[in-house]
Amino acid sequence: QVQLEESGGGLVQAGGSLRLSCAVSGRTVSSLAMGWFRQAPGKEREFVAALRRSGGSTYYADYVKGRFTISRDNAKNTVYLQMNSLKPEDTALYYCAAEFSAGLVSKVQDYDYWGQGTQVTVSS
Repeated sequence: QVQLEESGGGLVQAGGSLRLSCAVSGRTVSSLAMGWFRQAPGKEREFVAALRRSGGSTYYADYVKGRFTISRDNAKNTVYLQMNSLKPEDTALYYCAAEFSAGLVSKVQDYDYWGQGTQVTVSS
């Protein structure tokens, strides 16, 4: 059983930065395809970034490309989402997700394991 726990959310001004962490237990993070998603009030959960389980390939949604970076620390069994140049429209509950695919996964329905989420609020 894979368990995920997000942390690092908070309130930040537009243009600021935050780093979200996702601590993984039950499996090594290097054996998992990982993703970050977000959900704003009244909206569907949407893809943010994905990290392939081997090789380090990444994939980003167009609306965060160039501002957000997904990465992994195998020694800490943790995945990160570095968020720079934050905008008010980035305000959402951010979720970490995992599954055992070998590819880059960007669909909500393809992920088997989810964390509880961490709130990010960007003020204008």
